[in-house]
Amino acid sequence: MLEGLFDPRRWEITLSSMDGFWNGFAFTLQVVIAGLALSLVLGTILGVFSTTRSRVLRAISRVYVEFFQNTPLPVQVFFYYMAGPRVLQAVLGAASPVRLSAFAIGALGVGLYHAAYISEVIRTGIESVPRGQMEAAQSQGFTRAQSYAYVILPQTFKVILPPLCNQALNLVKNTSVLALIAGGDLMYNADNFVSTYGYLQGYIMACVLYFVICFPLALLVQWLEKRSKERPRAKNIPGITPEPAKEA
Repeated sequence: MLEGLFDPRRWEITLSSMDGFWNGFAFTLQVVIAGLALSLVLGTILGVFSTTRSRVLRAISRVYVEFFQNTPLPVQVFFYYMAGPRVLQAVLGAASPVRLSAFAIGALGVGLYHAAYISEVIRTGIESVPRGQMEAAQSQGFTRAQSYAYVILPQTFKVILPPLCNQALNLVKNTSVLALIAGGDLMYNADNFVSTYGYLQGYIMACVLYFVICFPLALLVQWLEKRSKERPRAKNIPGITPEPAKEA
């Protein structure tokens, strides 16, 4: 089997079949972007809910997080695939089940799933900000929502970049679950190639293309983390900032 991995003929066939891999790569990238946007927005909202004074909002956040963290992602995706059309039929009053596209199932699946984990990251980040920040913002006339938006959350995101990066990377890799429902993603196309030819080169190409997505994302977040730790430069404000002494 190991000898086959270095067989030039197998690699030639694999490289000549790259159109399917690239189609899966593009589809996976679209699901990643949509799912990441959904998880960030929903996770931020739930993270804020979990730190408010309202017991109802905290309960909503807690129930959501516990449910999605304690049920497997494949089960959730199969539920959207099988029950989603029936649910939409009942909600919309359609005559027949409303079919969900693979893109919608993928974005919804990884988005809702990782929103639970991002919510916990956001909650931890908010709790790391001194409570006096909220009081100081409200004393300046900010509402509680404005205090979160302009004071608390900007400081929070600087703290949580590393764990947020890990969630983004996990989201990319978890899109492979779409292969279970013939979603047309990268893993599904790799499975098709391997089942057709029996060459493990298909999985190697899938690994390479997943790496192409994940590695730049990891580098970007490392750069943002490094930049957030840099001390801000003082701005020159005429009449306020002292001018540097001139050399004689």
